[in-house]
Amino acid sequence: MTDHCSSPPPWADLRNRVVAGDWFHAPTPGRMERMKGGLVEIGADGRIAGVCHAGSEEHRATMREAARTGRLVTLDGFLLPGMVDLHVHAPQYPQLGKGLDQPLEVWLQRYTFPLEARYADRLFARTVYRRLVADLLAGGTTTALYFASRHVAATCELADACIDARQRALVGRVVMDNPDQCPDFYRDASVAEGLAATRAVAAHIAAHPANDGWVRPVVTPRFLPSCTDDMLRALGDLAGECGCHVQTHCAESDWAREYGQARFGRGDVEVLDRFGLLTRHTVLAHGNFIGAPDMDLLARRGSAVAHCPLSNAWFANAVFPLRAALDKGVRVGLGTDIAGGPSASMMDAMRMSVAASRMLRDGVDPDRPAAERGRPGSAVDMMTAFHLATAGGGDALDLPVGRFAPGQHFDALRIDPDAPLGTMRLWGDESDEDLLATALYTASRANITHVWTDGRQTGQAARPEPD
Repeated sequence: MTDHCSSPPPWADLRNRVVAGDWFHAPTPGRMERMKGGLVEIGADGRIAGVCHAGSEEHRATMREAARTGRLVTLDGFLLPGMVDLHVHAPQYPQLGKGLDQPLEVWLQRYTFPLEARYADRLFARTVYRRLVADLLAGGTTTALYFASRHVAATCELADACIDARQRALVGRVVMDNPDQCPDFYRDASVAEGLAATRAVAAHIAAHPANDGWVRPVVTPRFLPSCTDDMLRALGDLAGECGCHVQTHCAESDWAREYGQARFGRGDVEVLDRFGLLTRHTVLAHGNFIGAPDMDLLARRGSAVAHCPLSNAWFANAVFPLRAALDKGVRVGLGTDIAGGPSASMMDAMRMSVAASRMLRDGVDPDRPAAERGRPGSAVDMMTAFHLATAGGGDALDLPVGRFAPGQHFDALRIDPDAPLGTMRLWGDESDEDLLATALYTASRANITHVWTDGRQTGQAARPEPD
């Protein structure tokens, strides 16, 4: 990277700078844009003030003026929007990769609930959460939607970790009070306790002196099996009262779907709607068993789905009908589902979303004729997956992130195709789309050398330029 200013390195803080580089984004599904040599002007507030494509008179004039005033910074490599992870179980980070041979209901009881109960220890929570946030930022995840544990102090530690590291986040304290599905050592004693704890976390987030919009609270019923009717109704009322975001699991597995049908006599989407939990600010994790009527209802309410293709391969018993949901106008983004998914990388989530869609299209049973094996029209390409991991996730959260456009937060990452220990290889004959696809399919964490949020480089991904 080169610059036109003295030290400290100008790329550490790009606010009030004009940045020249090779920009890639996907503002809509399936459509990639490259702005080679384009200029992005970043305001004092960390938002993008203007974008100029190379070759125009505006571009030439802006570059001359920025160079004259010492505001021009030139970045090499590939510049991508920061990624948005719509489904992270923060307390499950220490169990990443463990117990994935178990059914979901067994995995929760044997691994997850005992681990989450440990977050009564605030110091343990602080240690895990600060490592998690640092690791996600280093991997290019600049925005995350987090499930925490049911502990107020530990959930506040997660919010503090995000604020301190300048990761954009929505943080929800998990609510779970159903004695039939939640262990005695890990559940809310009453509806009043669940509501009071949720309000306490929201108050902490609102009162944090350094927050300045970095973190928002989320109403978080774990999923239908873990909450009583009274709790679901109360949380729906709370969401309507505060207007805040809602997150929960929805139609994730055969077991979860059958439980909902047996208890309520209808599907998860309809149940959530009846309790007031299906709003413009709702994000439903998984949704593997939602059908056309469910998608129509989601589209009417403006609710979004966090598609988690990696964890679906382990626990869902199905493939989410992504293309059908997009065609119905449902807002969709991607999630890693730490730790139901064995990777914290949004790159891996993108790769698996493409693979899963092809398996759904083609089918997987070799004993069935090709014409009967799959679900035609289900495949998506990597450009669509890239959109979902960036702009699509931002849209799902109603946040101005994921695009290089005026008004958007400058959350971005730099990919160096020649980084030491990196896994990319370029041969000089790639088209624009092939360049981006190569990066998304083959780049590793070593290739992600710099990450910015609101124009400032995050410490977790910062590293000196090679000699």
